[in-house]
Amino acid sequence: MSDPAKVRRHAERVRELVASVVRSQIKDPRLGMITITDARITADLRDATVFYTVLGDSVAQADTAAALESAKGLLRSTVGKALGLRHSPTLTFVLDDVQDQVKHIDDLLAAARNADAEVQRLAAQAKYAGEAQPYRVDDEDETDEADEATDVKETPRGGETR
Repeated sequence: MSDPAKVRRHAERVRELVASVVRSQIKDPRLGMITITDARITADLRDATVFYTVLGDSVAQADTAAALESAKGLLRSTVGKALGLRHSPTLTFVLDDVQDQVKHIDDLLAAARNADAEVQRLAAQAKYAGEAQPYRVDDEDETDEADEATDVKETPRGGETR
């Protein structure tokens, strides 16, 4: 097992190397507007997963995936030489669909905001089903209780008399 800090450094280096090679050395026309967003490497430094996003529709995403798959050998050899490891890590490319997830979450939040606004609109027009204060005590009951409280007197020994 490698040091976790070393693994993170290698993952960051893999991300930078793949981005550099994609930008400068791969001339495949199928390669679209690609951004390398992240790279993760296993603790044994044998397998690396590279996350990327593509600007465009599903056809552009499929074409870019095919271009990356065909350039995998060049990318792996470049990464292996630059990292100086005994074994070059195998590269796996994964489409990072963060933008789609963000859009979905934004849509859910907008729907929740609309539902909250509707509930507030209905609550503003609502009326009590019965009286506003169903537990209100009548004034007559309060005066009787006050009279009873004044009739009780304490004796010097702590007892009560009437």
